Amino acid sequence: MIMESMSEPVIGISCQVHEQRARVRLAYVDAVRRAGGVPILLSPPAGGVETELVDRLLELCDGLVLTGGDDPSMERYGVATHPAATVEDPLRQAFDEAVLSRRAAVAPDKPLLAICLGMQLLALSRGGTLNQHLADDVLTHADHLDNRVHPVVPEAGSGLEAGLVTSYHHQAVRDAGDLRVTARAHDGVIEAIDDPEQPCCVGVQWHPERTLTPGLGDGLFARLVRAAGARVGV
Repeated sequence: MIMESMSEPVIGISCQVHEQRARVRLAYVDAVRRAGGVPILLSPPAGGVETELVDRLLELCDGLVLTGGDDPSMERYGVATHPAATVEDPLRQAFDEAVLSRRAAVAPDKPLLAICLGMQLLALSRGGTLNQHLADDVLTHADHLDNRVHPVVPEAGSGLEAGLVTSYHHQAVRDAGDLRVTARAHDGVIEAIDDPEQPCCVGVQWHPERTLTPGLGDGLFARLVRAAGARVGV
């Protein structure tokens, strides 16, 4: 297919790492493409995370999507990893953490959409904490599992709409650190966060790439691509 314009914003999408393979669900790629962005996949080399490579990738990308995955290892954040956790590949976690830290250092205004695990890592990078197992203290924890659909309620002034979202997580942000909480689930679980000082720095606990409510699904990718285009003058 011939691109309509060479000026379409380039959106980097982080990959999972599994058995020496980098992979991502095509739903993320399709969502970026529907929004008018050019999707490229971001992965660390097998030998480890390289700061220079991360910086170069940030230069190439006009916006970023940190995708979902398994659970973060928590020891580097000063707490033990919950025994019920399915721990994310350490190379992938280190890469996404490097993307967040280098973005903060060299391009803090670069548009970012952080999804599920991505939202959790974003919160941790900003001094937040996690509830590592909702089943420990949330009676309706099963509502968040297995791609179930549940309602979210936005906070006033968040710019989000109320609606139904598709979720697949057993952990959640407990405290958002210096970020703003912008939506909660029907049971009070934090579902969205942002940095109101940045043009587009958004984290959502649900999966917008498979959420049918427009403003909570494709609309989030459209917001990301618009912000990326505005930043580079497209």
